[in-house]
Amino acid sequence: MKEFNLIEHFFKQKSGTRKDVVIGIGDDAAVTHIPQGQALVTTTDTLLSGVHFLPNASPHSIAQKAVAVNLSDLAAMGAEPAWISLSLSAPDVDEEWLTEFSRGLQDQIEYYSIQLIGGDTVQGPLAITITAQGFVPYEQAITRSGAKPGDLVYVTGTLGDAGLGLAIAKNEVDQVIEKPLSQVNRDFLLKRLNYPTPRLLTGTQLRRIANSCIDLSDGLISDIKHILKMSACGATLDLEKLPLSQALVNSVDEETALKYALSAGDDYELLFTVSEEQKGNLETTLASANIQVTCIGHLNGNVGNLELKKNNLPYQNNVQGYQHF
Repeated sequence: MKEFNLIEHFFKQKSGTRKDVVIGIGDDAAVTHIPQGQALVTTTDTLLSGVHFLPNASPHSIAQKAVAVNLSDLAAMGAEPAWISLSLSAPDVDEEWLTEFSRGLQDQIEYYSIQLIGGDTVQGPLAITITAQGFVPYEQAITRSGAKPGDLVYVTGTLGDAGLGLAIAKNEVDQVIEKPLSQVNRDFLLKRLNYPTPRLLTGTQLRRIANSCIDLSDGLISDIKHILKMSACGATLDLEKLPLSQALVNSVDEETALKYALSAGDDYELLFTVSEEQKGNLETTLASANIQVTCIGHLNGNVGNLELKKNNLPYQNNVQGYQHF
């Protein structure tokens, strides 16, 4: 199958439809409308085989994750998704693989009401690059640089699940799990790894409430340091407050659970900061939307310093988040 037939069969027919797309797949470039009063938000992420997903991962999950991690970046900015572009590098034309991959892509397109508007296909090592674009009202984008000393630090969902899910997927579970691993917990942890949920509703709800926000892709310790650097703040985290799932707690001891919550990537939850004055507004807004968030610490003026405490005592550890280089 040649390139243009591949694009037509697996992607163009399943690209979705939006009224703000004037020209989609098929021309040299896409043409789109940006709504009045909205700013365009753009992000790009690449997933490499053996780095961001295992070579034996299902094509359906690879497609879903490739879209989700990009939408998570939009969520962290308070944006609503609109369009995606796909650059696919594959060693050969495996029609069975492409069928499942395009089905995963289509599932995300339909669920989030987005449209695939273009991209590229090349022969090479397996790699998927998604560019996602969305809208946020003028001057309402949430950044990493707006945090202030005194802000409260919050996270959505639970932390560390994807890290243990990766150990399970790599058959390294015996090295970290001392308790019997039930099938229910195994399935939950693998789903958290392979099918992350971008917190888009939370992101839009945080406009005008949060001072800063970032999505947790490289682990809590790594990602909060980006906010501290950009905002010239320090932080104290209370580890006994970290939200941990029952699947994680039931599978590993307390110290291992904390290690995953602090350092494991791929959770794609949101970490954000809110002033004390906005705390009540935050709780009311998110409660009405049935969104789970947990306050895990606060910011201070000790620039760049990250202090970890557990039950008000200093917590010593040597864990670090994921580093690409």
